[in-house]
Amino acid sequence: MIEVLVYSRANCHLCDVAKEQIIQIQEEVKNEVQFSLEIKLIDGSADLESEYGEHVPVTLINGAPHDFWRINPERFKKELRRHQ
Repeated sequence: MIEVLVYSRANCHLCDVAKEQIIQIQEEVKNEVQFSLEIKLIDGSADLESEYGEHVPVTLINGAPHDFWRINPERFKKELRRHQ
């Protein structure tokens, strides 16, 4: 199964929008592509805040960086299909 990880922060509007978009995409492609979604807050982790703090939300697909700040739905779906 494809693994999608989103590094996020609490009270982050862009993070909330990205999560909503990914969940919507997950519903749209469920008959074609299956993926798990994990949201990981970076708040309180010095290492994660140092690495991702200015770029959240950061989206990884199967451990590889895909996007930050915003989700491009078509690009995201294309990348999911590539990982099938």
